[in-house]
Amino acid sequence: MKCPHCLTKIYPSPENQQIGNDKDGLWGSIRIKCPACNRLFIYLVNVESMDYSAGWRFGKVKKKFLIYPKGASRPAPPIEVSEDFKVDYIKACLVISDSSKASAALSRRCLQHILREKVGVKKSSLGNEIQEVLNSKQLPSYIADAIDGIRNIGNFAAHPIKSNSSGEIVEVEEGEAEWNLDVIESLFDFYFVQPAKLKAKQDALNKKLVSAGKPNMKVST
Repeated sequence: MKCPHCLTKIYPSPENQQIGNDKDGLWGSIRIKCPACNRLFIYLVNVESMDYSAGWRFGKVKKKFLIYPKGASRPAPPIEVSEDFKVDYIKACLVISDSSKASAALSRRCLQHILREKVGVKKSSLGNEIQEVLNSKQLPSYIADAIDGIRNIGNFAAHPIKSNSSGEIVEVEEGEAEWNLDVIESLFDFYFVQPAKLKAKQDALNKKLVSAGKPNMKVST
């Protein structure tokens, strides 16, 4: 997971604490201290049970809310990314602490937009579009595997609505919303950031070649 303060990837040792019960069940808090920036962040959780003999260990978490700090826990999308691709991603980042279901729905829609516009898949269900991308082998294996992970973690076979209606708000698996955003960040880098960096280097080289009276470098398309 990433610290919402400094955005460093960490492997935390959370501290759990019971708060109380109401008609929704047992409530507790999860307190984590980031080893990188030494700051706390706190979740409010609604759980099915709590095992006091195992050091205040929570059972299945039904609801989880980041209550401190509030705000997006992800960096802003790179400036190279077109505005129409940023909208759903930014919204998905903003709501993830309050609703992982809503965040996952927005990120699935963002992913589908990228696949259709940048990869050129035929418009279909998200599951079929992911398979078309995998079959085309046009992406690096690390990104292809990550995209396939969206389908596997989300269990599209058991929840076909995630594939057929990618923007629908439905139940999500633990870590699904975060994984979706990780994948989108990889795609932003591959389709927007790296091509922009390469073009900048090519332009700089061509400027030197022109000043030296030589032809521009040839770029394959």
